[in-house]
Amino acid sequence: MDTNAESPMQNKVIEYVKQYAMITLSISIMSVGVYFFKFPNNFVFGGVTGMAALAAKLTPLSASAFSSAANMILLGVGLIFLGKKFAMTTGYATVVMSLELMALEKICPLRGPLSDQPMLDLLFAIALPAIASALLFNVGASSGGTDVIALIVEKYTHIHNVAVALFLTDLFMVIAACFVFDLYTALYSFVGLTVKSLVIDAVLEKIKMCKAILIVCDDRKPICDFVMRKLVRGATYTPCFGAYTDKPHYIIYTTLTRREADQLQDFIHKQHLNAFMSMLSTTEVFGKGFNHA
Repeated sequence: MDTNAESPMQNKVIEYVKQYAMITLSISIMSVGVYFFKFPNNFVFGGVTGMAALAAKLTPLSASAFSSAANMILLGVGLIFLGKKFAMTTGYATVVMSLELMALEKICPLRGPLSDQPMLDLLFAIALPAIASALLFNVGASSGGTDVIALIVEKYTHIHNVAVALFLTDLFMVIAACFVFDLYTALYSFVGLTVKSLVIDAVLEKIKMCKAILIVCDDRKPICDFVMRKLVRGATYTPCFGAYTDKPHYIIYTTLTRREADQLQDFIHKQHLNAFMSMLSTTEVFGKGFNHA
C-alpha cells in the first residue's frame, strides 16, 4: 500500500525534475545566443534583452543589470495575470538567465562582435533564443520579460497564437532601435524579430504535433488493448463493411504523439495484423492526456 501511495508522488517529482531540467537547458541556449550574438551587435528583436541593448546604449547601466531589474518587475505582473505556477517556472528561468548572463560577463568579457559577418551573427542571434523560447512555452514557462506580456495578450485577447502576440509586443522596441542605433542595425533587428516569430511558431507546431490515426482491421481487440494498456490512450471503434469485399471490419480512431504512433505501427507489423492504417498530422488536440489541451 505504501508503494502505491508513493507512486503518484514519485511521478510528480519526476515530472517537476524534467520540467525544470528543460527550463535550465532552454535558458542556457538562450543565454549563449543573447550574450555572444545579440548584445555585441546591438540587435533589438524586442524583449527585455532588446530593451537592455537600448538601455546599455543610453544609460550607464550594463545590459545584464537592466535585464535583471526589468525581468523582476515583469515577473510580478506575470504572477498577477498568469498565476502562481507560471510565476514559479518563469521566476526560476529569469533567475537562471540573469546569473548566466552575469557569469558570462565575468568569464568571457566581449569588446565587440564575435565575427565581422553581421548576417552570420544575426542567424545565431535569431535561432538560439527562438528555439529556447519555443521549448519554454511548451513546458508552461517563459524567459520572462516581454514574453510575459505576450502571454497575457494571448490569454486575454482574441490573438490565440503566442508568436503573433510576441511579434506585436516587441515591435515597438524595434522601432525605437531606428532612433538609437544606425539604420543597418534597425533593419537587421526588424528582420530578426520577424524571423524569430516565424521560428518560434514553427518549432512550437513541431513540438505539439500529434497523429490522428484511422485503422481499418479485422480484429479490433489486440489493437485497442495495446492503445489502452501499453500507450495509456483512448480509442473509439465502430463496425463497418468493406465496399469491395462486403466483409465486416472495424474502424478504430485514436490520437497519439508521434512516438506513440510509431510504437503502434511497429506493434501492428510485428503481430502481422491485417490492418490498414492512415495517419494525419495535427497540432490542435483538446482533451484529457494532452498538455496543450
